[in-house]
Amino acid sequence: MRTGETTIRVRYSECDPMNVAHHSAYAVWFEMGRTELLRGDGVSYADLERAGVRLAVVELNVKYRRPALYDDLLRLETRLVEASFVKIRHEYDLWRGREKLAVANTTLACLTPEGRAIELPPVLRAHAEGQARPA
Repeated sequence: MRTGETTIRVRYSECDPMNVAHHSAYAVWFEMGRTELLRGDGVSYADLERAGVRLAVVELNVKYRRPALYDDLLRLETRLVEASFVKIRHEYDLWRGREKLAVANTTLACLTPEGRAIELPPVLRAHAEGQARPA
């Protein structure tokens, strides 16, 4: 299982008038966690796209426990927990200090630029199996 941590500062533009982070910001933060997890293994999402590989979110589940607030410093734990022939599943825990704010999971499908499902390329399979490349 691949794991990583990302630090996030809640920006003003991500908040509603009560300074509470809008629920849509969480999906962006989860994408940041996935991207940094890949980057930690020396895999660039931009390189995947240039090679004709797209990763589309096909499922997103979030349980909001406590609100994230403007200027909070958050820690996002991202785990790659499962990879199949064409899909990758991640789980997330979002923390403010010792307080867990949200838990979530996503499933991504590997697609061509035209939207057809394809097999995970070797670099993603190696990433999922914990065979990191040098950064």
